[in-house]
Amino acid sequence: MKPQAVAAYTAGAVAVLGVSYLVYFDYKRRNDPEFRKKLKRDKKKAAKAAKETEEESKQAKIKLIEKVIVSSAQETYPKTPEDMEKYFMSQVAEGEGLCGQGEAFYDDAVLPFYKALKVYPAPEELLNIYQKTLPQSVFSTIVNILAIEQQAAEAQRNADIPIE
Repeated sequence: MKPQAVAAYTAGAVAVLGVSYLVYFDYKRRNDPEFRKKLKRDKKKAAKAAKETEEESKQAKIKLIEKVIVSSAQETYPKTPEDMEKYFMSQVAEGEGLCGQGEAFYDDAVLPFYKALKVYPAPEELLNIYQKTLPQSVFSTIVNILAIEQQAAEAQRNADIPIE
């Protein structure tokens, strides 16, 4: 036999086996109540696992945000324009270096970018630049931190106003 014929027969046999498995699976799915129950249980387990993973991810994000806020609050920022510029450049370089190492370092890159934002004279302008250049997860985390900080500042201002 020619090699082409052997290849054709083999491909045909694999195709027939694949189709027969699909037919068997469909028959089993439609007619076996235990099999249907097992599929339902597996689907529920997968949904539960996905929900737990999502919850863990949210908790990790919250911890990251808390860590960044606490760390930036403890930081002493430079006062002179020259020092601010040096500090800004070093923080941006550190953040870019961490982002360049891959997704595993995106969470670590949030802090330097946020610190750079704190000393930049025009934060709105820098946010526009961040939106275009940073990975979406890093940018959204920075925006969330800013929103939380703004809410805390408003709550502090409202608490400072005496109630008559």
